[in-house]
Amino acid sequence: MMKKGILVIGSLNMDLSIDLAKMPVTGETILGRGIAYKAGGKGANQACAAGKLGGRVRMLGCVGQDEFGQKLVKSLSESGVETDYIKESRDLPTGTAVIYVDDNGDNSIVVIPGANMACDIEYLKEQDEQFHWCDYVVLQMEIPYEAVWYSVKRAKELGKMVILNPAPAPDEIPEEILSLVDYLTPNETEIIALNGKSKDDIREGAEKLLSRGVSNVIATLGDRGALLVNRYGETFYPARKVVSVDTTAAGDCFNGAMVAALAEGQSEAEAILFANIASSIAVTRKGAQESLPIREEVAVIM
Repeated sequence: MMKKGILVIGSLNMDLSIDLAKMPVTGETILGRGIAYKAGGKGANQACAAGKLGGRVRMLGCVGQDEFGQKLVKSLSESGVETDYIKESRDLPTGTAVIYVDDNGDNSIVVIPGANMACDIEYLKEQDEQFHWCDYVVLQMEIPYEAVWYSVKRAKELGKMVILNPAPAPDEIPEEILSLVDYLTPNETEIIALNGKSKDDIREGAEKLLSRGVSNVIATLGDRGALLVNRYGETFYPARKVVSVDTTAAGDCFNGAMVAALAEGQSEAEAILFANIASSIAVTRKGAQESLPIREEVAVIM
């Protein structure tokens, strides 16, 4: 069976990854152990994950006319992603992200959007052919919000399946947009931000999002797994137990893997289990795109 097309619309960033023993607190100066430059950005990471796992993937996004941009596009291309439609901004540098990773494998991230802000509605209208080509549209929140809302609307006008990863979590997602989303995939922090709920109210937060129109909420719960909530009820998918080294791209891996599985005809349950396994591999390695597994690695575990 022909695999369905996946269109990922989102950010491309060069990640400056800094290793340190512990996270600094306000006013504290500490020594880092090293710095590495690695391809990242939530959009690019998700496209890369889907591409490495065998998906038919095209990427829409923007980079600057600089060395970082060239390296990011090359990384995607080497992962099997079609990059012909990525825009080069003449005015803005390629986006960057500074990532602090401590001894526990936890991370804190500061993003400087740069050329990602040029991934605007005008550019997306110029690339309307890609909306027609695909079957799935995958989005995150590191490009202008207006561009995300436009993409959701255009995708549904054409009858496409929409997966929205609300990361970083915005203050609000319009009701008309939520009602068009097939899968909303927040982590615990994002579901709290979207609903103002405490950490003990993940299910309640998911149910509130359903009441606002979302078809399915998949809450990613880190090393615990993922919780699917929809009008049929809720299903918990436990994570595979591993020793975590770096959680930087875990959520991106989950989203890319899930859509890759759906696009090749796997069931919803199979796709979530597939995504859990892929993510469990990614967190055992350092980096973003470097940590993402290929299909054979997931197949061995399944």
